[in-house]
Amino acid sequence: MKAVKPDFLNKKIIFFDGVCNLCNGFIDFVIRRDKDKNIYYASLQSEIGVYILKEYNVELTDNFSTIYFLNNGKLYHRSTAILYVLNNLNFFYRIFSKFSLIFPERFRNFVYDYISRNRYRFFGKKETCRLPSIEERDQFL
Repeated sequence: MKAVKPDFLNKKIIFFDGVCNLCNGFIDFVIRRDKDKNIYYASLQSEIGVYILKEYNVELTDNFSTIYFLNNGKLYHRSTAILYVLNNLNFFYRIFSKFSLIFPERFRNFVYDYISRNRYRFFGKKETCRLPSIEERDQFL
């Protein structure tokens, strides 16, 4: 008998810190540019976020400092996740993404980690996770 792949494997999903203002700003940025609505969203604090990431052996703690992007069944994280998200937007962002991927991951993640560690101090934090608007609801898991 053939194994059935879970539905989430066929989706492009960004997993983000739902209370982080920087993360929510990035989600807003992507939503405005994802004209075909191909990308879905789940906060790291959500049940579905925890469930899907657990399928990829990612154990979340109370530290939600890493962004993840599931694309074609492959899970990316940190700077690579952001660049692969951008690769799914318009031509300009695809070119920027391809160019940025030339830089060593170690260097990219050094910058990512600095911003991630200081994101609440630089950009602030919400009391609760983001609630999608009526127009966005179908894209949030």
